[in-house]
Amino acid sequence: MTFNSANSAHHPLRILQIVPSISLIYGGPSQMVLGLSAALANLGVEVTIITTDANGDEDQSPLEVTLQEPISQDGYEIIYFPCAPWRRYKFSWQLWQWLWHNSHHYDVAHIHALFSPVSTGSATIARLRHLPYILRPLGTLDPIDLQKKKYLKQIYGWLWERSNLQGAAAVHFTSQQEAATAHRFGAKTKDVVLPLGVKPPFNLDILADLTPEKVSVIPAFVTNSSVTNSRENPLILFLSRLDRKKGLDLLIPALEDLLAEGWKFHFVLAGTNPQDQRYEAQIKTQITNSPLGKSTIITGFVTGQYKQQLLQQADILVLPSYYENFGIAVAEAMIVGTAVVISDQVHIWQEVASAEAGWICRCDRSSLTAQLRAALGNELERQQRGKNAQRYAWQNYRWEAIAQRTQQLYQNLAQHSPREATLEIGESIYGTRGLSPLPVEQPIKNPPPEEERDIDHLI
Repeated sequence: MTFNSANSAHHPLRILQIVPSISLIYGGPSQMVLGLSAALANLGVEVTIITTDANGDEDQSPLEVTLQEPISQDGYEIIYFPCAPWRRYKFSWQLWQWLWHNSHHYDVAHIHALFSPVSTGSATIARLRHLPYILRPLGTLDPIDLQKKKYLKQIYGWLWERSNLQGAAAVHFTSQQEAATAHRFGAKTKDVVLPLGVKPPFNLDILADLTPEKVSVIPAFVTNSSVTNSRENPLILFLSRLDRKKGLDLLIPALEDLLAEGWKFHFVLAGTNPQDQRYEAQIKTQITNSPLGKSTIITGFVTGQYKQQLLQQADILVLPSYYENFGIAVAEAMIVGTAVVISDQVHIWQEVASAEAGWICRCDRSSLTAQLRAALGNELERQQRGKNAQRYAWQNYRWEAIAQRTQQLYQNLAQHSPREATLEIGESIYGTRGLSPLPVEQPIKNPPPEEERDIDHLI
């Protein structure tokens, strides 16, 4: 294996991040590439992101960005390529051509997503050009996710993704549970578990032994007299894409049951789904026609300051997903001191449970109702679990800490043949499903978080 001069002691690491799109419309898993890249740049790593101008799979216009020219931001650079001719399936000849001619300038490629022509083709090119690459599946190897477009994915997986998985220097999972359940199409893989990261709000003076402060007012954009006149009632926040996998079919009836029992609370539904507007409309209509409607505010998509205000104000963040390889909103709530109620299919539930940072339910209505009841019924316990959540997230989910571990991984892979490198920073290394885990030299305790997206929105 031959590496360029970037591997020498006289040059910083040169890392290529490859992702089908970083549009906000695709949610946290795509956006995390920006956070990781900024944190790596702060460590002196030279990072280039290559991506497309995709901005949705239906009638949305492409991102208004300069194409095929480096754009500098936050210490790294991004190069956008046109997504054509098939926008939904993230196809870009220009991106592939650029990668073929420029791969020798980089030490490692970190490829985000499977089952997308951009990522599939990029992994193939990296292998042909002898560039070590890491694959991050984004939950696409979850057996439940693979049931969507089942036969197409089986064909695609065995024809293309199996070779890409087999040839990867590492496969990057964001939780132990994601790694343990992933279907690898018969490939033997070297897996590393690294959580996603979050950036604490600028106004969060983090002292992990302090009880989190909750602001006493709702953001200005959340206007509803029944809420603002009685803020003493707990605020339950759902902050995620309005997708069928998120468990809203469990959450809405559970909240209705609690109202019928006499519990008083406010519910904020924050999210949207431009990829499935019919389902989004269905959820809004269901809430509006329900007794829950009088206690609910539907905000739509939120970001920036408004999002941070909601996270900090919430007494409980709830995410009863049917499967979630990480759950970035959970980590975002935890780092501002908000306790969480999540299902045992959000793959960081074990970390949340061991840190006593929230309540864990099964994916059924009665279990979710019981855990929400427990959370609503004890304010002091909510505060303590919020404090625990903040401490755990500060220690495990900050980009600074994750970037250091990721840099270690890159350095290791750049110094060894991809198939011989010793991965030193994962909790465990798995082979094909059913094989015993292989030992790791330096296991990391309590690996973390997820994603707010599913494969149908990347391909």
